[in-house]
Formats: sequence, C-alpha cells, structure tokens
Amino acid sequence: MSTCFETAIALIDEANAQDPNLIDTASGSRPAELVYGERMSTMLARVYPEATEELRLAIRAQHLKRWTRPRSDYPMDRKGYHAWRNAAKKAHAEDVSELLSRAGYDEDTISRVQSLIRKERVKRDKDAQAVEDIACLVFLEHYFSAFAAKHEHEKLIGILRKTWTKMSETAREAALKLPMDKSSSALVQEALSG
Repeated sequence: MSTCFETAIALIDEANAQDPNLIDTASGSRPAELVYGERMSTMLARVYPEATEELRLAIRAQHLKRWTRPRSDYPMDRKGYHAWRNAAKKAHAEDVSELLSRAGYDEDTISRVQSLIRKERVKRDKDAQAVEDIACLVFLEHYFSAFAAKHEHEKLIGILRKTWTKMSETAREAALKLPMDKSSSALVQEALSG
C-alpha cells in the first residue's frame, strides 16, 4: 500500500478514536467506531485479501464518525431506519473526502472511495458488494449476539434472511465459518432452513 494509504488510515482512525461510546475488548474499553473500523479491515483481509486500495479505505471509513449522527434522531420505524442509514452513508462519504485529500489522494480515488462507502451499484460492482459483504460478516461475528438478546425471535429470523440475501456467495460461505455462540448459530441455521 502507498504512503497515502498509511496516512489516510491514521487519519480515519484518529477521527474514529474520538467516539465517546466505548466497548469492551480484549485490550480494555476502546472507542466503538475505532474498533468497528479495525474489525472491518480484519474481515476484509480474511475474505478478500486481494482488495484494492480504494476498497480498503472505504471499509475502514464505512462508519466514519457515526456517533455524530445517532439513530435516535430519526423515527424509530422502518422508514426512519432507512432515512438514517442513507443519511449516514452520505455523511460518511462526505467526511472521508477531506481526510483522503489531506492524505494526498487525487479526486478520482476520493470519488471511488465515496462511491464504495455509499454502496452504489451493489450487486453490479464487486467492490461495492464487498463493502456490503464485510459489513454483514462483521455484524454476524461481533454484534449479532448482543443484538439478538434485545429482539424477538421472528424479527431476528427475518433480519438474518435479509442479511443473507444481501451477501454474495463468497460472503455466505465465510458466514457459515464464523465463530458464533450456540444460540446465534441456531438462529442462523433456522433462518437458512426456512
């Protein structure tokens, strides 16, 4: 990777390290979005080790400063969720532009990273699909168990089926190999058998 890449990752991590929301990790409490970015990069390296530089940047910045746009600012229904998610993707893409410019990237590279963060042309653009794949896999491996504890069974089955539909065949194969607790694994199997 280029020197620009190393600088950009440092700038993205510096921004996400400001997240006041902390999560427990093996190395203690850490900023949630910083950990999320690291998890995204780790998963990308496992599933798509030959990823382009632009994809690696988009993956790391996918939730750039997400805490500044809380879900609670939108109605707590399906329409509100989609409005929040779309506004967040747009904002993350705008936020990364300045950081990538500071790191020395040209406009074409910045535009490509922004497009990937917005997941434009998912299902037709393999890198945009990879962003979707990695987000789904990170959710399943690191966040699904806690999420499942807060929601009713039928809703979880529906969410798992929608998540499965979003993923490519490569991601589905990877999902079946993820380390999951017994309860989460059973939910996944039930969702897939229906």
